[in-house]
Amino acid sequence: MDKSKQRALTQWLKSQSSLAKPWLVATISIALLSGVLLIAQAALLAHLLHQLIIEQTDKFTLLPSFLALAGVVLARAACSWAKEQTGYRCGEVIRQHIRHLILNRLEALGPVSIQGRPAGSWASLILEQVEELQDFFARYLPQMAIAVLIPLVILVAVFPINWASGVIFLVTAPLVPFFMALVGIKAADANRKNFKALQRLSGYFYDRLRGLPTLKLFNRVEAEAEQLHLASHTFRQRTMEVLRLAFLSSAVLEFFTAISIAVVAVYFGFSFIGELDFGHYGASISLFTGLFVLVLAPEFYQPLRDLGTFYHAKAQAIGAAESIVEFLDAQPDTGTQGEATPDLSTVTIIAHDLEVLSPDGHVLAGPMCFSIQPGEQVALVGVSGAGKSSLLNALLGFLPYRGSLTINGYERSELDLTHWRQSISWVGQNPQLFHGSIRDNIALANPEATPETINQVMTQAYVDEFVMRLTDGLAHPVGDRNGGLSVGQAQRIAVARALLQDGALWVLDEPTASLDAHSENRVLETLSAATQAKTCVQVSHRLDSLTHSDQVWVMMDGKLVQQGPYHTLAETGPLAEMLASADRRNLDA
Repeated sequence: MDKSKQRALTQWLKSQSSLAKPWLVATISIALLSGVLLIAQAALLAHLLHQLIIEQTDKFTLLPSFLALAGVVLARAACSWAKEQTGYRCGEVIRQHIRHLILNRLEALGPVSIQGRPAGSWASLILEQVEELQDFFARYLPQMAIAVLIPLVILVAVFPINWASGVIFLVTAPLVPFFMALVGIKAADANRKNFKALQRLSGYFYDRLRGLPTLKLFNRVEAEAEQLHLASHTFRQRTMEVLRLAFLSSAVLEFFTAISIAVVAVYFGFSFIGELDFGHYGASISLFTGLFVLVLAPEFYQPLRDLGTFYHAKAQAIGAAESIVEFLDAQPDTGTQGEATPDLSTVTIIAHDLEVLSPDGHVLAGPMCFSIQPGEQVALVGVSGAGKSSLLNALLGFLPYRGSLTINGYERSELDLTHWRQSISWVGQNPQLFHGSIRDNIALANPEATPETINQVMTQAYVDEFVMRLTDGLAHPVGDRNGGLSVGQAQRIAVARALLQDGALWVLDEPTASLDAHSENRVLETLSAATQAKTCVQVSHRLDSLTHSDQVWVMMDGKLVQQGPYHTLAETGPLAEMLASADRRNLDA
């Protein structure tokens, strides 16, 4: 990663910190207070030892000093606890904000763009990579200020007592951040590679886990296990490289810190035996002076050492931020969204020279022209890859387009998509149920629906046929991969969900493609009743059901090659060929 990109990512990370500025200021203030208490602790400790060793003062006379020292130690402990709490809150606020940005971006991109990457990589982006930003905001950013303020406060305390030790501190202090930066540049690049390897591993593992039955049936478990081993080995190598750099930088920082403290100790040692006579202000160097400065010496470098330790948090954050920023900024939009909210109690759709585009601008389907009047039933047929799903996704607002696609006289790009989608009842061929109960999944479009309304749509969609047999009824938990429900049962729940939405436009994407005969008949009965007097666009694989449609659209290679009533299109052209081909397959069967 070049330096300009690192600077840009660092600037982006710092810009996010404004969201948690009160917590950041609180963390720095508490640390500064702890630094002042540290000087008081060093002074009390040096005073007690000087009085006991040199002045031979009775220890009971020093009882107030002992109590003050205990109080300062407890106050510093409280400051450390409070600093950890405020630092954590600082990171928490920013992580929540960044996750919100990512989720909003995912919502804007829609399912077409999201399906272009493995689900595991999205999980890695939202969970692991955002989590890796925590220490940057909770520790590194506050430590940047603390590493300046605490040494400055210590210098203010040391210089009036002994200027020589203050000069030693000033001369040796820059060595720590200098070598920290040298190692940190390499660490940032190592962390970036590590996160890339983690994303690949997460996506690879999740996809293979979901497809385990398929791998077993095709005897590919061992081969895929070997590939997973190679991916995990790459991730291990990247991780070990990061750890190697972390240990290397820690050793370098500890070395120069130890050298600096040793120089201060040697200076005072030679001063006490009379070999050195400078650094003081006329008076001889006392035990109090030596102990005070030597106690503060490690603490002078400690904030710089902590900054070096937390510098790896910066390297981790830069590595994680690269993918996050690329996702938030570099991905193309799926199309514009307006603010128009027309009356959508009935729906008229007109397209002219419509071209459906991929997220990166390639033409997926079109150009095409069509019109759908209120209450009209349209059947869309064609082979796989003909462009049917692309057309539906443009209609739903998941893909951009060129040309004209008007809804009740408004371009789809001018509509508020939330308002537009509230008027759509959608049923797809692969029903997606979510963690929760069966009732939660039915009431997805209207969580405030009454029990009477829920029961009504359950009956209409024949969900009650199997819910009554479940011990928990509507409270039956639904988990990953539909939670033990069959595809037919899950599809009926999806139909009930669409009935509850009760949109003016119904979009049906092969809703019976994966169903058995019984479930297919039930779903078709429900949908036929629900779409009466409603505008409906249905992608269908059942050519025998086209006779009930007002229009039949035949798509080939992204174009609408036929439009019109079934009885007209069935006589000649692509639809007639499709019907003849279906008849031959039935005869062969």
